[in-house]
Amino acid sequence: MDRKSKDELYLDVAEAVLGRATCLRRLYGAVIVKNDEIISTGYNGSPRGQRNCNVVGTCKREELHVPQGQRYELCVSIHAEQNAIISASRDRMIGSTLYLAGKDAKTGEILDVTEPCLMCKRMIINAGIEKVITRNKNGKECYLVDDWVKAGDSL
Repeated sequence: MDRKSKDELYLDVAEAVLGRATCLRRLYGAVIVKNDEIISTGYNGSPRGQRNCNVVGTCKREELHVPQGQRYELCVSIHAEQNAIISASRDRMIGSTLYLAGKDAKTGEILDVTEPCLMCKRMIINAGIEKVITRNKNGKECYLVDDWVKAGDSL
């Protein structure tokens, strides 16, 4: 029996968490791990107490034909990474790894590219997270957060 790697295990957990996502475009799940302990999880969806897009049945960005990755201020959802960070204390996140999985909401297919948006990258930097590992259609990708810090304004 082949034993699953820890990265694959935590990416599987992130994929399970995205089962709670409520976006009509993309479903994301995030898991923050430190010292082989899950610190928090998050998925994309509306703020607590507000109606989710999958319940309302419409997406403002789709109605306005906004391309993927643009005009996030029109979206009512909080991103999976943001929800995971909100649920954890910074001292526990320093030096941690964030695992992120994403699927297309319509097809259920794993996304070709899964990468945090600019706002999430900024939050990940400030949270003290060390690296981000994502699941893509072709496997996994590892991003070192320090590379984002060094890139500065070119993020």
